[in-house]
Amino acid sequence: MSLLQFCHMTNEKTVAEKLLQVNAVKLNPKEPFTWASGWKSPIYCDNRKLLGYPYVRDFIKSEMCNVIFEKFPEAELLAGVATAGIAWGAMAADQLKLPYIYVRPKPKEHGLGNQIEGYYEKGMKTIIIEDLISTGKSSLQVVDVVRNAGLDVIGMVSIFTYGFEAAANACSAAGVPTISLTNYPTLIELAIEKGTIDPQDQNTLLNWSKNPSEWGR
Repeated sequence: MSLLQFCHMTNEKTVAEKLLQVNAVKLNPKEPFTWASGWKSPIYCDNRKLLGYPYVRDFIKSEMCNVIFEKFPEAELLAGVATAGIAWGAMAADQLKLPYIYVRPKPKEHGLGNQIEGYYEKGMKTIIIEDLISTGKSSLQVVDVVRNAGLDVIGMVSIFTYGFEAAANACSAAGVPTISLTNYPTLIELAIEKGTIDPQDQNTLLNWSKNPSEWGR
């Protein structure tokens, strides 16, 4: 294993530890949560909780900036996805001294009717900023909006991903390299190490991410 690979794995674990530390993630395989889609899920992730902890918030922001700086050095613009990605995109753009926009799910119904807020120029190399990626559907809808505005989407960065194969395939098909600071398998591994969940539940938890639409039915 190279030093770079080791550092990347270590950072994924550290970010996962921060999510658990501030209770941004809840794991309950025995009493699963129900998503808006109707899917049963043993995990509930709310990265907005990170915003309430200044030192944790600063760490996550710095990790996001490091990824953008190292993996997408040609980036000219950051685009936060409304609503949860807005704060992270703004903080990262401030630290990297890059222009910033944010993108709504749909155009405003009043005023100028904008869907994209902020200044940009066509052709700018753009990174989409998300807080988490599940199926990837809503994230890629934003990619379409940004591309239709004449911007060049060169990648997407999120704090967390569930690691669904469908999301990876969709992002790949859309030509959007996607990097997350941490992920579901890393989180489960850490939760077992810390005694947050029973080791006997590991397979059940990991099986969920392989087929989330059928899990628990």
